[in-house]
Order: sequence, then C-alpha cells, then structure tokens
Amino acid sequence: MIPKSTVKEGLVKFRDEIVSYFNVAEDLEPQLDIEQSIRSGVSFKGSQLLVLIFAIFIASLGLNTDSIPVIIGAMLISPLMGPIIGMGLAIGIEDFSLLKRSLKNIVMAIIGSLLASAIYFMISPQYEGSSQLLARTSPSIYDVFVALFGGAAGIVSIACKNKGQVMPGVAIATSLMPPLCTAGYGIATLQSHFFFGALYLFFTNMIFILFASLIGVKLMNFKKVVYQDTRRSHRVQMIVYSVVFVTIGFSCYLTYEMIRKNIFMTEATSFVENEMVFPNTQVLNQKIYMNGNQRHIDVTLIGQALPKDSLQLAMMTKLDSVGLGGTILNIKQGFSISENRGRSDEENFGQFYSVMQKEVADRQEKIDSLKDLLKDYSYFNRELTMIAPEVKALFPSIKDIAMSRMVATSLTNSQADTINMVFVNAPKGMSAGDKEKLISYVKIRLKENKVHLTLNPSDFPWPSVSSVKK
Repeated sequence: MIPKSTVKEGLVKFRDEIVSYFNVAEDLEPQLDIEQSIRSGVSFKGSQLLVLIFAIFIASLGLNTDSIPVIIGAMLISPLMGPIIGMGLAIGIEDFSLLKRSLKNIVMAIIGSLLASAIYFMISPQYEGSSQLLARTSPSIYDVFVALFGGAAGIVSIACKNKGQVMPGVAIATSLMPPLCTAGYGIATLQSHFFFGALYLFFTNMIFILFASLIGVKLMNFKKVVYQDTRRSHRVQMIVYSVVFVTIGFSCYLTYEMIRKNIFMTEATSFVENEMVFPNTQVLNQKIYMNGNQRHIDVTLIGQALPKDSLQLAMMTKLDSVGLGGTILNIKQGFSISENRGRSDEENFGQFYSVMQKEVADRQEKIDSLKDLLKDYSYFNRELTMIAPEVKALFPSIKDIAMSRMVATSLTNSQADTINMVFVNAPKGMSAGDKEKLISYVKIRLKENKVHLTLNPSDFPWPSVSSVKK
C-alpha cells in the first residue's frame, strides 16, 4: 500500500506542475518598461490623431459598402486601445495625472471619430444602412465577454517579453472603431437608435477593456505611485466597479431580450412551415416580428381561398398548442395561381389592387355597422339617464324603468323587425291613462313612432338596493 505522505507529495507536485504553465512572472518585463510602453500610446496628437481619422474614414467606407475586409483593416490601423489601457493602468497604480490625460485623449478621440464618420456619411452617395451598420446597434452580454477577454489578452501581451501578434487580434476582436462609425452614421442620418445603440456598444467595449487592464495590473502586483491619495483612489475604483456592474446588468437584459426574440422568430418560422400547409394553397410570404412585448405573424396565402373564420380559428388553436399563445396572427388571402398565369405584371397588380380595395371596403362596412350599433346603444343609455329623473317626477308610482331597442324575429316566416321597448316596475300598478301618457312621453323624447310598454315583467333583473351600493 502506498503511504499517504507519498500520495500527498505527488498531488502537490502535480499541482505545482500545472500552475507553472500559467505562471507569467518570469516572462514579465520590468514595470517601468511596461508603464513606458502604455504611456507612449496614450497621447492623440499629430500623426496619431491623423491615423485615427484616416482609420475612421476607412471603417466608414467598409460599413457603408458592407465590406468586412475593409472594416478589419481599419481596426488594425486604429490606435484607440492606447488611452483605454492607459486608464486601466492609471487606476491600478493610482496615477491620477495619467488617468486625467488618458480620459482627455479618449474623449478627443471619440469626438474626432464621430465628426469624421458623420462627415463621411453626410457626403456618401450610398445612404442606406448596411447589415454591418445594423450589427453595431445591439450590444449584449457576449460583447462584454469579448471586451473583457480581449482586454486581458492585451494587458498580458504588453507586459510580457514574448508579445507575439496579440494586439492586432485584440483590436479586431474588441471592435472599437465600427461602433463609433455607426454612431456617426446615426448623427448624419438623424437616427437616434443607431447613435445610442452604437455608442453604448463602444462604451461597453471600452469599460471592460479598462476593467481587464485594471485587474491585470493588480494581479501583476504593480507598485503604486509615491504620491497616493487613498480616499480619492477608493472613490475612483468604486465608480469604476459601479459602472462595470451597471453595464453587466443592462447587457444581461439586452441579451435576454435578444434570446427571447430569436426563440420566437425560430418557433414562429417553424409554425408557418409545418402547420400552414394546405393542398391547393401555399404561403406566398411571411413577416414575423415583435413590437414591444406583442408578437406578430403576418402571412399571405396564394391559391385556392380558404374559409377565413375557420382558418383563423384553427391556426389560433395550433398557436396555443405550440406555445405561441397570445401571438397576433394576420392571414391575407385572395390570390389564385391559375388566375394569375398568362397575365402581365400590370394586370396582376390591377387584380391585387382590386382585391385590396374590396378588402378595405368590406372592413369599412363592418366598421360603419359597428359604429351604428354603438351609436344606438349610447343613445339609449344617454336618453334613459336623462329621462329617469323626469319619469320619477311625472309618475310617482314607477319605481324602476328600462329601455332597449331590440330585434324580434319570426320563427315561421323568418321576418324580423326592430322594436323599441320600455319596461316599467310599478308595484302598485298604473292606470290606462298613465300608460298612454308614458308611451306618448317616451315617443316624443326618443323621436320614435312605435314604443311598446311592458308593465311589471316577471323575473326582470331590476337593480336592487344592495347591488347599487356595491
């Protein structure tokens, strides 16, 4: 049996062997050399500012033309990483003069980048937003991780002797240039969602590159500057950590919304492809989108027309069964493949216009009908409210009154007629003269020739005292 001490020594040796692979202490350059390297990349004056502006124009061209290689080239040229890593170093070693200089330079870089990209997009002949522009307006938690690991790789690369080709890769991965160009596009086209979405993505990348640099400086045990202000250092670090946590929280929320939207888009697309399959009718096109929390599926069918109400009911039931309950489903149909064959585009467009015009007319007719019903209902409610006090004064024997316009239909010959009804609750009864007088009064008030009076109907749901109080 192997002694426990031997096993323990073997495990310790194995652990030390593994840890040695991650130990960068022997590969680190002197702190003064690392600081000098970072400090030299903080400034944005002269050639560096010109290089930044040229890189902005190149990135704007790449975004405008949807060219990924051009965008990558601009990110390789850009010197934006310098002042951001400089801020991380400044906070880590509590050098507030370096922090102030880094902040001033990054602000100047942001303003210069926004102005340069806005000017480009103002004079660009191609004005529509490309897919690369749209991709820079929806930051998520994944962008946080990219910036965090990219910043970590950047600070380790600067601090170690064996630098390799890390910084160009970090510049591409963390994507600082394209968001600023997209924000400039938002300024040029006056589209706030481009400006704020892209600017938030840039600040997310910047904050987590800074945070990774700060953590790297602390882990590498950099010595702090001699002239320290402990309270000021603590306050600055609290601000940094607070901004980091707020950014993470907001990014998590955006990621949740993005995942929720993607799940809905996938499930809705699958529903249309698998459930909306008919023998002589097919889906011409579909539009799936979310407006706030409300989900929408718009489908246009072509071929043999299907019963509208039955189709809508069947599809809504299937939506509930696949977990898409509450989704607004809008089905349009009325186009036939056989009818469209051999016709010109102009004829097909004319048919399309006629169908749409008929659908609009049908909907307007339904709206007008509903308006008439609502008008009648509101009229009777309003008149009854006005009549009730007068009836109470004119006919003291009447306790309750109700009025309604209803439709009576014969079951033998299917004839129908509209009847104006007045129901009266008079426990002590009414004389024939009072009945005639009440009918005449109501006819005048309602401007109707026919009014029927029913006295003390049995089982009529008159409002009781207790129900009124409730």
